[in-house]
Amino acid sequence: MTAVDLLDLDASLTEEERQIRAVVRQVVDDLVRPHVAGWYEAGHVPARELAREFGRLGLLGMHLTGYGCAGSTAVAYGLACLELEAGDSGVRSLVSVQGSLAMYAIWRYGSEEQKQRWLPAMAAGEAIGSFGLTEPDHGSDPASMATRARRDGDDWVLNGSKMWITNAPIADVAVIWARTDSGVRGFAVPMDTPGVTAREITRKMSLRASLTGEISLDDVRLPADAQLPDATGLKAPLSCLTEARHGIVWGALGAARDCLETALTYATTRTQFGRPLAGFQLTQAKLADMAVEWNKGCLLALQLGRLADAGKLRPEQVSVGKLNNVREALAIARQCRTILGANGVSGDYPVMRHANNLESVLTYEGTSEIHQLVIGQRLTGVSAFT
Repeated sequence: MTAVDLLDLDASLTEEERQIRAVVRQVVDDLVRPHVAGWYEAGHVPARELAREFGRLGLLGMHLTGYGCAGSTAVAYGLACLELEAGDSGVRSLVSVQGSLAMYAIWRYGSEEQKQRWLPAMAAGEAIGSFGLTEPDHGSDPASMATRARRDGDDWVLNGSKMWITNAPIADVAVIWARTDSGVRGFAVPMDTPGVTAREITRKMSLRASLTGEISLDDVRLPADAQLPDATGLKAPLSCLTEARHGIVWGALGAARDCLETALTYATTRTQFGRPLAGFQLTQAKLADMAVEWNKGCLLALQLGRLADAGKLRPEQVSVGKLNNVREALAIARQCRTILGANGVSGDYPVMRHANNLESVLTYEGTSEIHQLVIGQRLTGVSAFT
């Protein structure tokens, strides 16, 4: 239990779930917290080394079954995401993109040969995956993607580009989504294939402890068996996004908790006008409101996790979680910054780093506006996307 758990949420978890959470929390304390401020400032993270350690602990694709994956519950995976993002959103993104996007796409839609080739190595952290859906001119509207795949004999030839792709600079395989004459299809593309190039995106002000890149595809020739055979239509990549968004619902709470605990410690130890900051009513009001929202977010995440484990989770329910929890986490980070005053912008404290990261989390895998439209369509039965 943490100091901000007002509702005894731990009692709603199984002993195994609490143990998994404790292991991940310790890993973050050992491997991430001592270094992440430096990674963020430098705009670099030892992603391969972290991936191997995470793979050794079974965190990569941990909610998938077979092929070296741990086969854990959706709630356990969510708790792992929460603890990882309490360290840094970029570190959680490494795990999410690897397991819930790249690995899940191959696990759900790939051939047995593709699964055998990629999943055991990815689960071990020996191979890094990325997920190429977003394009320079097409983010929230993937149906308008410009990347094309055409048949040439028995082969496929891909042309196009993908933008803002996590893990791209170091990836061994990218799941690339492209338009074909028969609709959107997915391809497992080895990154050493001729015609594939990855350029790291630098000068980011957010997610600096995460490797992000652009993937360019110039007459990339792939054998027929590079296509994910069961991925037909836009619903396939969107289902992968639903899978990953569930982890974000939990992960954002980790960033918020780290901010809230930092602000709580600061408020009880920092003295102004002869008393701790925590002794002022305005400060207590801020702390109380943030703790209430954090606890509500945890209840929402837990409900979605239990629905996922029961096989009943619907995409619009995930949109409720992503919209609420990321929006509230960002509000908490900003409010905590005010409690820390000038120290809130210092790299010696994690609050501004989390706030900056959450600006990206608010946008990726569905902006708040997109999730509002998903929920609105569910409520009204009317699509407002076009």
